[in-house]
Amino acid sequence: MKRFPRTTLAATVAGAATFALVLTGCSAGAGTEQSTDGKVKLTVATFNEFGYEDLFSEYEDANPNVTITHKKSATTNEARDNLTTRLAAGSGLSDVEAIEVDWLPELLQYSDQFIDLSSDDVKGRWLDWKSEAATDADGRLIAYGTDIGPEAVCYRSDLFAAAGLPTDRAEVAALLGTSWESYYAAGDKFTGAGTNVPWFDSAGATWQGVVNQIPNAYEENDGTIIATENPEVKEAYTSVLAASSTLSSRLGQWSDDWTASFQNDGFATQLCPGWMLGVISGNAEGVTGWDIADTFPGGGGNWGGSYLTVPEQSKNQVEAQKLAAWLTAPEQQLKAFASKGTFPSQVDALESDELLGATNEFFNNAPTGEILANRAAAVDVTPYKGEFYFAINDAMQQALTRVEEGTMTADESWDRWVADVKALG
Repeated sequence: MKRFPRTTLAATVAGAATFALVLTGCSAGAGTEQSTDGKVKLTVATFNEFGYEDLFSEYEDANPNVTITHKKSATTNEARDNLTTRLAAGSGLSDVEAIEVDWLPELLQYSDQFIDLSSDDVKGRWLDWKSEAATDADGRLIAYGTDIGPEAVCYRSDLFAAAGLPTDRAEVAALLGTSWESYYAAGDKFTGAGTNVPWFDSAGATWQGVVNQIPNAYEENDGTIIATENPEVKEAYTSVLAASSTLSSRLGQWSDDWTASFQNDGFATQLCPGWMLGVISGNAEGVTGWDIADTFPGGGGNWGGSYLTVPEQSKNQVEAQKLAAWLTAPEQQLKAFASKGTFPSQVDALESDELLGATNEFFNNAPTGEILANRAAAVDVTPYKGEFYFAINDAMQQALTRVEEGTMTADESWDRWVADVKALG
C-alpha cells in the first residue's frame, strides 16, 4: 500500500483536483478545552448515513460530562467542500470530521493538519488495507476506519413480479448473473415486459460499480494520470451509456428527484453497497417490496467506506479521539450496521456471529450480514485512488450526466471530460 508524503499547509498544489490550501494563521488545538464545570462539548460532522444517532445518545449517557452536536451533510461532495474550505481557513471544523475514501488521498497531503490517532488500544482493529490507507509516510494514523462498501444488488420484488420475473433471492441472483452484460440483459427483459419502470437509476450510479473494478482507472501507482488514454475507461464509458439509453431513469443520485423517486416506482434495481441500505429504507419509507440479491455484476466490488479524523483545529482533541475510538470499535460498528447497513471494517466485527446472523426487516428480512460478507469476500480488485482520483471521477460523473440530460452527445461529453482532466495539470 502506497503511503502518501506529508506536506505543510502552505504547500502549493497545482491543478483543480486538489484543493488549494492557503496558510491563514491556522492554530492547532492543545489538549481538551473544558468549561469550568468540567463539561465538554463535541461536534461531529458526517454525511449520508453513518448510523450514529443512537450511538451519540448512548455515549452521552455513559459520559454525562459530554454533549455531542451532530452536523450531517446530505452528500459526500458537500462534506468535502465544507472540510476543505474550513481547513484552508484555519477554523470552523468539527472536533470529529468524517471523510470518504475517495478523497482521503487529497487529505493525506496535509496530514499535519490532523492529529495522530495511533494507539496501542486500536492496533490491529481494522483490516490491514483499511488502516494502511489512512497512514501517512511518517507512520501517523490520521483516521479511524468506520465501514467498507461491499456491493450487492437491491431490487423491487413487487416490480419484478409485475414483469413476470422471479422474485426469490437466489433466483434473482441467477437472473442477474455475474457480469455487466447479464445484468443489462435482465434489464432488457424487465423493461420489455411493459412495466414502464426503468431498470436502474442513472449512468453515474452504474459507473461507480464499474470503475471500482478497474485496478488503475485514472492513475498509475506512481501518480501518473492515465485516465484519458486508458482503453478500459473508454470502453466502460461507452458500455454504461449504451445501457443507460434504454434502462436508466436518468435520476442523478442524491438529487431531490432521485430521493422522491423511491416513493414513485422510480426504478427496479439499485447497486447496493452496505451503506446504501439505510439510504433506501429511509427514502422508501412505507414502500414494500425491496429485497437484496447475493450477486454483483463483474463478480465483486467495493464502493466507498469512510473514516473519522480529529483535525488539529479541535480544542477538544483528547475527548474527540476518545469518541472517535469508541464509535469505531467493533461493538459500535455492529450497532451502526444494524441501524443503517454500514458494513464494518473491524476484524472482530467481521468475524462475529452477530454480523453473520443479521437480517434486515425492511428488505424482506434478508440475511444482509451473510450476503454482504459474501460480497466482501468476492472483491478481488482494490483500485488505486491517488490524489487526483476524486476530481477525475467527479468530472466523469458530470460527463455522464450531460449525456443523460441531453445537453451533449456521448462523443462531445467525452471530449469535454478529456479537456477537464488535462486541465488538472
